[in-house]
Amino acid sequence: MLGRTSMFGAAMAVALLAQSSTAMAQDAWVLTVTGTNGAETSFALSDLDAMEQAEFTTSTIWTDEDVAFSGVPLRAILSAAEIEGTSLSMIALNDYAVEMPLDEIGEEFPIVATRMDGETMSVRDKGPFWVVYPYDADPEFQTETIYARSIWQLNRLSAVD
Repeated sequence: MLGRTSMFGAAMAVALLAQSSTAMAQDAWVLTVTGTNGAETSFALSDLDAMEQAEFTTSTIWTDEDVAFSGVPLRAILSAAEIEGTSLSMIALNDYAVEMPLDEIGEEFPIVATRMDGETMSVRDKGPFWVVYPYDADPEFQTETIYARSIWQLNRLSAVD
C-alpha cells in the first residue's frame, strides 16, 4: 500500500510527465518551407512565436462560435524563408494540398494561426497550424476559393515556379 507521501510523489510525477509531453509535442510542431531551389527552412512553434504576430476574431464555417485567431502573417513567413516563385503549395499532415498564387497573399492576411482563443491547437483541433483569414471583415474572404485555401493541420509550404 502506498503511503500518503508516495501517492503525492506519484501524482506529481504523472503531472510533470503530462506537462513535459505536452511541451515536447509543441516543440515537435514544425512548419517546413521549401523554396523553388529545394532549400528548406523549418519554423518551430517557438520560431513562429518570435515573429511578427497578428490577431483577429472572426466566425468561420468550421466553428460554432467566433474564434480569436493569432499567428504570423503568411507573407512574413515567406519573407523570412526568402521564398520566390509564382505560387505556393500548402500541404497538411494528411497530404491534402492546395495551391495559391504568391501575388494573392497580402501583407496582413492570411495568417498561419498558431493559436485559437489563446491556446495552441492540437491536431484534433485543426492544428498545429491553420491558414485563416478574417472572414467577417470583407466579403472577398467569404468565397469558395478562400475557404479552400484555409488549410488546417498545415505542416509544409512549397514554392512553385
